[in-house]
Amino acid sequence: QVQLVESGGGLVQAGGSLKLSCAASGRTFSTYAMAWFRQAPGKEREFVAGIRWRDANTYYADSVKGRFAISRDGAKNTVYLRLNSLKPEDTAVYYCAARYSSGATDYTGRNEYSYWGQGTQVTVSS
Repeated sequence: QVQLVESGGGLVQAGGSLKLSCAASGRTFSTYAMAWFRQAPGKEREFVAGIRWRDANTYYADSVKGRFAISRDGAKNTVYLRLNSLKPEDTAVYYCAARYSSGATDYTGRNEYSYWGQGTQVTVSS
């Protein structure tokens, strides 16, 4: 049983930073890709950033490129999302997700992810 547990959300002022963590358990993730999605009130859940576990290739949405950084720690089975230069429009619930990555070329589609965490709230005040 795969479990993803997010932590690290909170309230921060615009321009500030946060670091989210996603602790993964239940299997070996070497053939998986991990990603962060976010969902603001009244909006669709959208891709933020992804990382392929085996080679640490990363992928970002244009809206966060240069501000957010995804990374993983294999020893801890944990994926991180560093959020810098936060804007009020970054306010959302952030979800960690996992999918099998073999043969995949696009990591942005939420329907391709099989496992999801419970989410962590990020609120950016202006």
